[in-house]
Amino acid sequence: MRLALGISYDGRPYQGWQSQASGQTVQDHLERALSQFAAQPVGTVCAGRTDTGVHGLMQVVHFDTPLRREAFSWVRGTNRYLPRDIAVQWAQPVPDAFHSRASATGRRYAYLLLESAVRPSLETGRAGWVFRNLDGAAVREAAALLLGQHDFTSFRAAECQAKSPVKTLRRLDVSRRGAYWRFDFEADAFLHHMIRNIMGCLVAVGQGLHPPAWISHVLAARSRDAAAPTFAPDGLYFLGPVYESRWNLPDRTPAYDWLP
Repeated sequence: MRLALGISYDGRPYQGWQSQASGQTVQDHLERALSQFAAQPVGTVCAGRTDTGVHGLMQVVHFDTPLRREAFSWVRGTNRYLPRDIAVQWAQPVPDAFHSRASATGRRYAYLLLESAVRPSLETGRAGWVFRNLDGAAVREAAALLLGQHDFTSFRAAECQAKSPVKTLRRLDVSRRGAYWRFDFEADAFLHHMIRNIMGCLVAVGQGLHPPAWISHVLAARSRDAAAPTFAPDGLYFLGPVYESRWNLPDRTPAYDWLP
């Protein structure tokens, strides 16, 4: 049978999602826990890889297994062997045609940013930080220029392995609650460091270093040198993939309610 799992994790202690020789990634820990629970090797495929320091509220993976156990047994049994900052949120049988990455029609992220004259303490590693005030109207005007299908080469890391830099950004909403800014992103797919590079530019606009229209010039340049430096990973959260309703999978976890 094929199973899909929803995983949440704190990305700070790990070297990103994807398995590495060090064994210190989220995928490494998850597959070890699954293999211990199943008493046989288990390999997983994820919906979208995350970098070091990036958090996951609902990473989705799938794997095939000959074992027949209740779905919630996989949740409790696997969590028994996982570190406290990684947890399986749900498990569900899926048809063999389902693929956590290929079946996704989009991906969602949120970036949480603290605006404060003083550096964060409790939020360290969980929120980005700016000590200068941001102009919300300017930030939203700049964000609107990124919506739609574009060549995002200017926001692409040098080591990005995507076949094409052309992506469709469907949503970039900017909201504020007290000292916290929240940026919600949804696209068909994202390039390596794309959101963090966009955040660097939006913060620069918000601080008055560039006018909102500068974003259009950055896009048109199709050069990483035209954009602002890559912003910190601290406040970046993978909210999860978007799937068609026919797969009948959850689209959120309780962790969503933690973010402002």
